[in-house]
Amino acid sequence: NEWYAAQTSKKIRAVNELKASQGRRVASTVAYGYKKLEGDKEQWYIDEPAAQVVRRIFALCLAGKGPTQIARQLEKEKILTPTAYFHSIGRKTSNPMPVNVYGWRENTIEHILENQQYTGCTVNGKSTTVSYKVHKVIENPKEEYQIIPNTQEAIIDENVWLRVQELRKNKRRPTKTNRKSLFSGLVFCADCKSKLHFCAAKSLKRNQEFFRCANYKDGRGSCTIHFIRDVVLEMIVKEAVAGLADFVRCYESVFLYMQKQRCGEFQKKRQQELKLSMESRRKRIADLDKLFSRIYEDNVIGKLSDERYARMAAEYESEQKELLEKVKEEEKQLSEMEQKSVDMRLLLQGLREFTDMKELTPTIVNKLIRRIEVHNPEKKHARKSVKVDVYFTAVGLVSLPDEQEIRRMMEQMRSTSQLPKQLTA
Repeated sequence: NEWYAAQTSKKIRAVNELKASQGRRVASTVAYGYKKLEGDKEQWYIDEPAAQVVRRIFALCLAGKGPTQIARQLEKEKILTPTAYFHSIGRKTSNPMPVNVYGWRENTIEHILENQQYTGCTVNGKSTTVSYKVHKVIENPKEEYQIIPNTQEAIIDENVWLRVQELRKNKRRPTKTNRKSLFSGLVFCADCKSKLHFCAAKSLKRNQEFFRCANYKDGRGSCTIHFIRDVVLEMIVKEAVAGLADFVRCYESVFLYMQKQRCGEFQKKRQQELKLSMESRRKRIADLDKLFSRIYEDNVIGKLSDERYARMAAEYESEQKELLEKVKEEEKQLSEMEQKSVDMRLLLQGLREFTDMKELTPTIVNKLIRRIEVHNPEKKHARKSVKVDVYFTAVGLVSLPDEQEIRRMMEQMRSTSQLPKQLTA
């Protein structure tokens, strides 16, 4: 009986691996926001009422709210939890009906925000079990996920999903007064690179709230204060965003040309080099697996001594481990490069929204700004001035060209046929 159970488990795993290798969906459960139709087990379709809630969750996160705040907001709006919603529409679920049908949990929100399948892809290999005897679920590292794009209609745009993952890396804790700055989690010290804490208290008015370096520690820390008031920072950032938005509105093609000249050709070449290197290393890893199997067989049948086998096996294992680490690092570099091209679309979208509204909102700030660095105040002519560097999504620190530089770039674009007709007229 035990042998039969082991063989059945082995066959099921083999079938799932085959399906995954063919680019098919392995998981049987359907993510909240999607549904399956009868007779079509592998295809997902959008379940619009639930999909609207998913979009709402991502919008709230993009507006600067954390999982706990989002859960409270949904409960306040009396939105059914996923389990309660499934029961209400007669969809099978292993969870019983909750006592509080509006009681969203923080980990449910986190799971939804992290689910890449909302971008329209399929993710296989997220978890496994110990064995057919031990059903404990083991989460696989993200590097081992198999991602198959465009397998169903997307609920969340990929740009938005990626930006949300970036935002969740910098957690924003509210102050004791529950007041929060537009820039919480985005402001850093230009010298020690640590975060600047947002300081608000009941005794402080709105125009007195400020940021200061986390390493200052009332003068006892390793860094100076790097003080700036929140209202002043908002004015500086708004001016920087307005300047870039106006420039892009008038010279969008010139702006894109600038970024292409800055890193386009180098990045394209580097991406190609990384892909070739990863392909070569993966081939060598597969070859090492075959070599390892071969020397094992030779050792079993007596062609290879135990000492020589042990030495060769250790060499192969060491080389394979080194190759795997290098492939992991190259995958990370390639992912960061691809992220930049995605971020550019999100940046342009945010600049257009600011042009229409002329106001900074949490959503616009989170789309446009990756990092703000505050320098130590400098005293000039009896007045203190603070230098602030605004790093935009995808493009980093931007230096806008003057009229002469714009004309020069337009001439270069015209000579390479990259200038739109409306600018050449």
